[in-house]
Order: sequence, then structure tokens, then C-alpha cells
Amino acid sequence: MKLLEEYIEKKGKLIGGNIVKVDCFLNHQVDPYLMHEMGKEIKRLYEGEEITKVLTIESSGIAIAIMAAMELNVPMVFAKKNATKNISGDVYNTTITSFTHGRDYDVRVAKEFLSKDDKILIIDDFLANGAALNGLISLVDQSGAKLVGCAIAIEKGFQDGGKKLREQGYRIESLAIIDGFTENGIIFR
Repeated sequence: MKLLEEYIEKKGKLIGGNIVKVDCFLNHQVDPYLMHEMGKEIKRLYEGEEITKVLTIESSGIAIAIMAAMELNVPMVFAKKNATKNISGDVYNTTITSFTHGRDYDVRVAKEFLSKDDKILIIDDFLANGAALNGLISLVDQSGAKLVGCAIAIEKGFQDGGKKLREQGYRIESLAIIDGFTENGIIFR
């Protein structure tokens, strides 16, 4: 998606460890125009697919997921990283290791929000090693729902998460894929 690539080039910052900091428009401060355009692009990519729910993980995937869900006219569910008093007991649960935060999260979704009758589109902000997507796929599998595919804002193509998931037969649609960095900037696929 050319618009997203332009945002990354103009507003993103490269910091150590192959990290692209996009917190001024994607995952801290959120640009609603860009999120809406991303939602429309995700709808276009999955046109003709039957989708009953969008699933993401808190918190950075929520803005993109809600816009895509709005375009698809379906509910959006997000996996919670923290146990709360109002979500306990009957949940699907998995552990995800966060590349960015360098820690494990137990994530959960109440069973009432995912069922075997659902057709799920997973959405997330980044795909690097694939840990978050694998965790969300595990939640879909636990529920018996059908996974339609995954939509990612930014994929780090130089890391193997996307490649491994595609080799397993999952449909992964990334709006921007970064293949590497040079002293002059970012190399997009």
C-alpha cells in the first residue's frame, strides 16, 4: 500500500535492532485517515471472502482492526493481555512472546466471542517473527472457528515470521513489507 509506505518513509524512524518506530501515526499516536484507508484496503484484499469477525491483540492492532471491521461490517474482538475481573473462567488462552517488549504475555478471549461458526480475519500492526500471529491462530483453533486469513500493517520481510506462516498454508496480506535498510532509508518489497 503506497500510502502506508509513504508514511513510513516520511514519519517513521529507524532505531537499533531493526526496529521501525512508527508511534507518531500507528501505535501510540494514531492517524485516523491512514487507519481508515488501511481498513478499506484490507476490505479490498479480502473481497469475496466470508468473514464474520475480525480478531486482533491489544493494543496496537485495535485501531486498524476496528477500521477493517467497520468496512467489513462485522464485530471486532481483541485478545486481552491482562487478566481482569470481568474476563475470567471460560476463555481461550495462549502465551505470546513479544518481540518489541521482550516478554511473554498470557492472552485471552472470552469463549462467548469466538465460536466454531465464525470465519475469522486476524489483523495486527507488525509481523516479525510471527509470535503474535501464531498466538492468535491458536485462539482461533481452540474455538473451532475457520481462519480466513491475516492482514498485517507492516511486515518485516527480512525476518522469517511471514515466510513460515505462508509455508504452513496461511494467507497473509501485508500492506507494507520492509525487506531491509540502507544508510539512505528503507527498502520495500
